[in-house]
Amino acid sequence: MGTEKKTGLILTGGGARAAYQVGVLQAISEILWESGWRPARNPFDIICGTSAGAINATALACRADNFGEGVQKLLDVWQNIEVAQVYRADSLGMIRSGARWLSLLSFGWLLRKWRAAPPRSLLDNTPLVGLLHRMLDLPRLDMVMSEGLLHALAVTASSYTGGQHITFYQTIAEIAPWVRMQRIALQDQIGVEHLLASSAIPFIFPATPLYLGGHREYCGDGSMRQLAPISPAIHLGASKVLVVGAGRLTEPARDASETARYPSLAQIAGHAMSSIFLDGLAVDIERLERVNKTLSMLPPELLAKTPLKPVELLVIAPSERLDDIASRHISSLPAPIRTMLSGIGATETRGAALASYLLFESTYTCELIRLGQRDTNARKEDVLAFFGS
Repeated sequence: MGTEKKTGLILTGGGARAAYQVGVLQAISEILWESGWRPARNPFDIICGTSAGAINATALACRADNFGEGVQKLLDVWQNIEVAQVYRADSLGMIRSGARWLSLLSFGWLLRKWRAAPPRSLLDNTPLVGLLHRMLDLPRLDMVMSEGLLHALAVTASSYTGGQHITFYQTIAEIAPWVRMQRIALQDQIGVEHLLASSAIPFIFPATPLYLGGHREYCGDGSMRQLAPISPAIHLGASKVLVVGAGRLTEPARDASETARYPSLAQIAGHAMSSIFLDGLAVDIERLERVNKTLSMLPPELLAKTPLKPVELLVIAPSERLDDIASRHISSLPAPIRTMLSGIGATETRGAALASYLLFESTYTCELIRLGQRDTNARKEDVLAFFGS
């Protein structure tokens, strides 16, 4: 891909909500095919992902030589997904992780005296390793880059050890790492361990050790402390960026006359999750739009002197509340998970936000895929204009 102007794709985090991204990508593939693009042609030079979006991004990047095949692979996975493919949901698994973890919160002063290692997370995501190996073709990723079919892939994680937000990027181009406040970039060979770290939702899934500069740090979900989700694509050379969100970026005001009830633990946790996964993206989009507006008002001679360049931006995000959709599918969760979530209020409508991140069941993900398709088709003219078709 030798064109000067490069197109970037940003896939954000959100656990099971990332199924929405697959619907968007499938609709984009169809829209471009109908406009004359070859099904195999990859419309993205740079692909960046965070959390579950990092998994989708890497799976898509591995098949940059055949975009239609890459999208179909993602569809096959997300349309047939089950909780057991992502984390242990059987009774024994729940006793070993969830029950022990909740007990540690209640009786930590006593359990610390045990010699046995304490549980590291609410859920055991060991099955995810097998799913990633089935989804990915990492040798093919090296091939598509060497053939110039993909400029760069980037995934993000957050270091619990060092407190920094880290972007790992793979490219054969000469791109110097960048450093910003609490944010660093490292060129690396993207592997399964990076995706496990990037998708490790705090408290829910265990941290993953990564070696940074020769020393080990434990890393978790890349959405944490992600102050500028769009910036990796820009640093890697994108002049236009498509952002696919995993939640509504603005919410209509609630009815003030509604009697407020004290929030459940699940409601508070869902609110915290939204802060982690959604707020940084909304702020970064506003920032980029302000920069673009300011640059548009500069005369050409001043514009030539500034290092800032306008970035064309297209954002596609859910038109419906994913919490509400999740509340209709909670019954599809395995009984041990439902039992645990009901104890903290996550099976109630007002606490469904937490469940929306953990509902790796096809009844839910298929509805998100269909929503992504509808939302993208509703923006067909914007999509065609963005890709210049």
